[in-house]
Amino acid sequence: MATAREPERPALALFAAELRAARGHAGLSREDLAVKLNYSASLVAMIETERRTPSRDFAARCDEVFDTPGTFSRLEERLRDLPYPASFRPFAGYEAEARSLRMFEHVLVPGLLQTPEYARAVLSTRPHTTSDELESLVAARLARQVVLDRKDPPLLWVVLDEGVLHRPVGTPEVMGAQLRRLAALCDEAYVTLQVIPFSAGGHIGLLGAFVIAEMGDAPGIVYLETAADGQTVEDAATLSQVALRFDSLRSEALPRSASKDLIVKLAEEKWT
Repeated sequence: MATAREPERPALALFAAELRAARGHAGLSREDLAVKLNYSASLVAMIETERRTPSRDFAARCDEVFDTPGTFSRLEERLRDLPYPASFRPFAGYEAEARSLRMFEHVLVPGLLQTPEYARAVLSTRPHTTSDELESLVAARLARQVVLDRKDPPLLWVVLDEGVLHRPVGTPEVMGAQLRRLAALCDEAYVTLQVIPFSAGGHIGLLGAFVIAEMGDAPGIVYLETAADGQTVEDAATLSQVALRFDSLRSEALPRSASKDLIVKLAEEKWT
C-alpha cells in the first residue's frame, strides 16, 4: 500500500523532466527560455537539474510559454506539500514572507544557503530516516530557497562562526561547492555575509544559532535552534534580547570583503 509521502519525492524530478522535455520540444535553449520567462538562465538550469524548486510564478509562466494550461502549476502545487520538520513548520511561513532575515550559525551553513549536496549530507544524519524521507526533506529544504528568487528577495544579514567553514560535512567536493556558493552570495546586493574568525575567541553566539524574521511593520519573529530541533518565539522581550545578541556578534565579525576572502581561501586551499 502506497504511503502519503511516496508522491513527494518524484514531484521535483517530474517538474524538472517536464521542463526539459517542453523546452526541447520547443527548440529553446536555456537562455532562450529564460528570456521568455523573465527569469535567469542559471535559475532555469538549477530547476532542470533539481537543485532549486520552482516558485508558483515560475510555474505559471511555464504554462504560458509552452501553452500547457495548468500542467506546470499542478506540479508546483505538489511541491508545496513537501514536509518540513515539525519544529520548523511554524517558522516556515514567516521566513517565506520576511522583508529581512538576520541569521547566525556556529555549526552549519544555514539551511536557506545550503547546496543540495550539503543539505543531503546534513539531513542524512537524522536518525531513523528512510531514503525516501531523506529526499523529501532535502526537497523541502530546497523549496525554502525560492524566497531568494523573488524580484524583491529579503535582505539577508548572515553571521557565521569560522568553524562552519572548517567543519567537514559530506566530501571535500561538497564542502568546496558549498563555500563557493557562499562566496557567490557575498556578491549579491541583498546579502551581507560576515565571518567571526577563530581569533575572536569565545563569543555569545556559541550558546546557539538563531534567525530573526522581520515582516515590515509587524513585530519580528525569532527561531531558536535547540536540542529538540528548534523553537519559534514571538515574545517581544526575546526578540529584543536576540537582536542585541546579533548586533554583538556582528561587532566581532570580519568586514564583508575580508569575510569573502576567507571563504574563498578556504574553498581553494582546504576543500579542493
